[in-house]
Amino acid sequence: MNLLICCSFSFLLSYCSGAEESIGSKKFRDFLQEWPTPGTGPYFDTSINSNITGLVGKTVLLHCRVKNLGNRTVSWVRHRDIHLLTVGRYTYTSDQRFEAVHTPHTEEWTLRIRYPQKKDSGIYECQISTTPPVGQFLFLTIVEPITEILGSPELFINMGSTINLTCIVQYAPEPPPNIVWSQNSEVINFDSPRGGISLVTEKGFITTSRLLIQKAGQGDSGLYTCTPSNANTASVRVHILNGEHPAAMHHGHGSLTRFSHFTLLLSLVILLILRPPT
Repeated sequence: MNLLICCSFSFLLSYCSGAEESIGSKKFRDFLQEWPTPGTGPYFDTSINSNITGLVGKTVLLHCRVKNLGNRTVSWVRHRDIHLLTVGRYTYTSDQRFEAVHTPHTEEWTLRIRYPQKKDSGIYECQISTTPPVGQFLFLTIVEPITEILGSPELFINMGSTINLTCIVQYAPEPPPNIVWSQNSEVINFDSPRGGISLVTEKGFITTSRLLIQKAGQGDSGLYTCTPSNANTASVRVHILNGEHPAAMHHGHGSLTRFSHFTLLLSLVILLILRPPT
């Protein structure tokens, strides 16, 4: 029995020695590294962020880190339609926006999505080809740029006061290069003879553009629109008050209407009190 073990061991050494000579030491080492460490299997690095937020139109990367992969392969699956996107470094989907990215001899397996849309939001699985397969889920949310004017859709300003309109742009692929303000579809001219009009813009992940119009008059009422160069527009209607109450502007003769309702209610109460018993 011992003789048989020794012979087998000698045969294995001679085989390995021959293989090393035939394929070269480097290739032989790579060959051995393809096999998992005895007693262990491939597993995920769970420190990778599993909640990713991307922007419409801006390339997004989903990262997956696999330890001790051995001779297994890594695939990316989209759960919305159970669609196999990539296997190893190969892309299997006809949608050319998706691409497998992997640098040899690294543990990083990345899914690149170019020009993402809101419909690309959902669950993606990084899957290892074990038996049975094991996977790690990543949750992708694609958001589109949002433009908002604080206080919209309507603002009421007292005559002679300062109109202060603040436009906020967020989730844009980059800070908008330009933001144009207009009044009643006419671009506001900051050098107009009227004067007293200024603009303060602060760019960043959230961009703010503040329009200031001093000594508001009736000519300053109307629809104001904020138009970023890379996001949707937002509008607010400004009313200049000259002693009126905003409620009266909304409902016409609002106070008269409320008075009429009160009179009607009072009349009904009196009729119920004075009605003779049956």
